[in-house]
Amino acid sequence: MDDEHLPETLRAVEHELTALLRRGRALSWEIAREVHPNLEPNAYGLLLWLRRSGSIRLTDLATKLGIGKGTLSRQINGLEGLGLVRRDPDPVDRRAAQLSLTEEGTRRFDAARSARLGQIRRTMESWPKQDVEAFARLLHRFNDTF
Repeated sequence: MDDEHLPETLRAVEHELTALLRRGRALSWEIAREVHPNLEPNAYGLLLWLRRSGSIRLTDLATKLGIGKGTLSRQINGLEGLGLVRRDPDPVDRRAAQLSLTEEGTRRFDAARSARLGQIRRTMESWPKQDVEAFARLLHRFNDTF
C-alpha cells in the first residue's frame, strides 16, 4: 500500500513510533553506559527481565524474549564477563542453569534505572494521572499484540 492511501492516523502512529524508537535507541546507549561502560545497549532490556524475574532458566527467558537460546546464551556470556550476571545450577534440573543478576549487576542496574525512571517522571509529571494510566495501558496493548 502506498503512502497516499494510508489513513492519516496510521501515518501519524508510524511517525510517532519512529520518533519513540529513535529516542529509545539513544537512551538505551546512554543507560547501558551508566550500567557498565562496555555494555551493549540492547542488553539493558535483558537486565530488566532478569531484575524482574529474580532468577530464571535460560530457556524460559529465551521464550519470554522471543529469541533463540544460542543468541541469548552469547548475550549472557557477555554479561557474565562484565560481572553483571551469574549462572547457578537449577535445583530441579542440574543440566540447566538459573540466571540472575549479581549483587554488582543489581546495584548498577538499579542506579541506572532510577535515573531513567526519574527522567520519565519529570517528562510526565504535568500529565493528568488518567493520561499516564491510559498511555501505559495502550503501550502494553500495542506491545502485547505487535
